[in-house]
Amino acid sequence: MRPVIRHEIPLEPAPPLWEQVAALVVVVMLTQALIGPVFAPTQEETPILRLVWLPVYAIVAGLCVIRANRLWQVWPAILMLVVMVIHAYASKYWSIDPETTQRRVIALAITGAFSIYLGACFPGRHLARLLMIGGLLMAVGSLLMVFGNPTIGIHQAENAGLWRGLWYEKNQMGIVMVACALAAAACLASGDPRRILPIVTLVLCTGLMIMTQSKTSLLCLIGGLGLIWGLWTLKRHGPAFTVAGVWAGVVGATAALYLFITNRELVLEALGKDPSLTGRTDIWGALMRLVDERPLTGFGYSAFWGRESVPAAFIRQETQWPVPSAHNGWIDLLVQLGWPGAIVVGLVVAVAVLITLFRLPGAGAREGYFGIAYLAVFVVLSLSESVLLSQSNLPWTLLLAVLARGFVPDPLPVRVPLAPRARRAYQPGSRIAAQYAHGQPRTL
Repeated sequence: MRPVIRHEIPLEPAPPLWEQVAALVVVVMLTQALIGPVFAPTQEETPILRLVWLPVYAIVAGLCVIRANRLWQVWPAILMLVVMVIHAYASKYWSIDPETTQRRVIALAITGAFSIYLGACFPGRHLARLLMIGGLLMAVGSLLMVFGNPTIGIHQAENAGLWRGLWYEKNQMGIVMVACALAAAACLASGDPRRILPIVTLVLCTGLMIMTQSKTSLLCLIGGLGLIWGLWTLKRHGPAFTVAGVWAGVVGATAALYLFITNRELVLEALGKDPSLTGRTDIWGALMRLVDERPLTGFGYSAFWGRESVPAAFIRQETQWPVPSAHNGWIDLLVQLGWPGAIVVGLVVAVAVLITLFRLPGAGAREGYFGIAYLAVFVVLSLSESVLLSQSNLPWTLLLAVLARGFVPDPLPVRVPLAPRARRAYQPGSRIAAQYAHGQPRTL
């Protein structure tokens, strides 16, 4: 009698330890943890801050060269990155600050290459686990800063009393903690037998996010964790439950969207937000008037919000406060690169979502649904924070990594003999054996 076997997708191997440590260093640096408050407390670029990044860029270059064969497997993601970088670089010819544009495009290209490397070389649950470990280290560091040096760890003037940990302000910490909490939840949902570390990380990151009192981060965390839990539950309960769950999700999302459109002020008040979104709507209106002046070009990549920027000075004068950014990724992209830039980036985000949805039953389940949960969070985040096409920025880095992962070929299934207990179900005369009476391959 032929041996009873099943076909399994093997667990993708993790990179060697030294490579994981090198990648972890770059990931932590991309969050801007500690280096900003220490080396640039006024949130300005300084010569020493640029020197700090040089070793990071060297690590990225080394990793990409060593794993060049893996990177070429995801060449569509590389092509999309090249198109975005070329467009950003071309904007220096009409930028209001060509030097800044050129310098930051270089950083955009290097960190973009690292994003592709992450997606290509950390398959399966390994990317989520890397981010989870980084989140645990940063969470512990934030707690030490809050209680050991509260002048840095806690807001002292504006937003006094709210925690900001290792970052400039609370929203930065909230975004990082949300991403790391999702990574921890994905590790739990992926079936990884190591449970203690993900649980501890999830609890710490959630607690720190709550202490920021960031409503956007809270909404992202609830939505992301709910999506991971929902998909994990659907997988465990079969197709009928899956259809019902998807139907309920679509109905619920449609109802929530309708409620927001028809009762926007009521919803915002329930979330603790004023109808102007803390002055954001005033900023958006003023910026869109400037977009109309340069709809096809914008004012140059990463050049609009400089201290010497004349159009930014008009915005700050009109709104009567020192606006640091548009607080909306899409509008910020419009003022930098115009409608062509926004359309290109929008297409990249759409491809990332579609390819991740396509791989959801297989690769998505093996990684604990981190990719689709993070993409949902990123889309929401882009509506209130300037995270699109950003150099040296963790949210944009993770989006490109998820995009690259979508192009990684699935490992071939292997034939695995069943355990003796399972083989007994296939003995001659059993119900299951009757279904395979003509010598067909035995699979589960």
